[in-house]
Amino acid sequence: MSTHAYPVRVDATLQEPLNRGLWLAKWLLAIPHFIVLFFLWIAFVALSVVALFAILFTGRYPRGIFDFNVGVLRWCWRVGYYSYSALGTDRYPPFSLREEPDYPAHLEIAYPEHLSRGLVLVKWWLLAIPHYLVIGFFMGSGWYVTQDDSSPALWGAGLIGVLVLVAAVALLFTGRYPHSVFDLVLGLNRWVLRVAAYAALMTDEYPPFRLDLGGADPASLPVGGTPAP
Repeated sequence: MSTHAYPVRVDATLQEPLNRGLWLAKWLLAIPHFIVLFFLWIAFVALSVVALFAILFTGRYPRGIFDFNVGVLRWCWRVGYYSYSALGTDRYPPFSLREEPDYPAHLEIAYPEHLSRGLVLVKWWLLAIPHYLVIGFFMGSGWYVTQDDSSPALWGAGLIGVLVLVAAVALLFTGRYPHSVFDLVLGLNRWVLRVAAYAALMTDEYPPFRLDLGGADPASLPVGGTPAP
């Protein structure tokens, strides 16, 4: 497992004991967050376009926009960790863009002092295509052909969803979240969030094709810290 400090750090702590049946209602409890995130993502996309032109002309990602967009990704990760991207905590996510040190899910992205003006035109669509194919499998975007050779139908389960369902069933019947499943779920989510940050132009460093398993990022930065040399 690599010790290189990738500039996108994703950490989480499995908060046991977890309620056996609360996961059945988390889709309802998380609705206020989903509504807020809908509008935050509209702002995220619009500001990412502004950042693209800023990088193209200056080689820098405007710091205010960067901090806001990191906050949106952080908010999404906390809500996903609470709900059906992981089910790793029963603690309700805060309505906040800021880092919350006492919450069990964390995301930090090291601010880049300079970004390539040329890469900004291709990395979010062309260079990221191999990763899009991989995380499409993780998140459930794909196609399969039915047995009667009719038209392809949309397949939407996704590896993350399947694993979280396995964990939910285990939790329901045993009261425990299988740690091996948790480690894999975190590795998959970490991969997805690294690609999201790369596609949002927040780093020029290409995301690694590897599963960094476990709740602690293998090359974690301190919260608010800078990359290790």
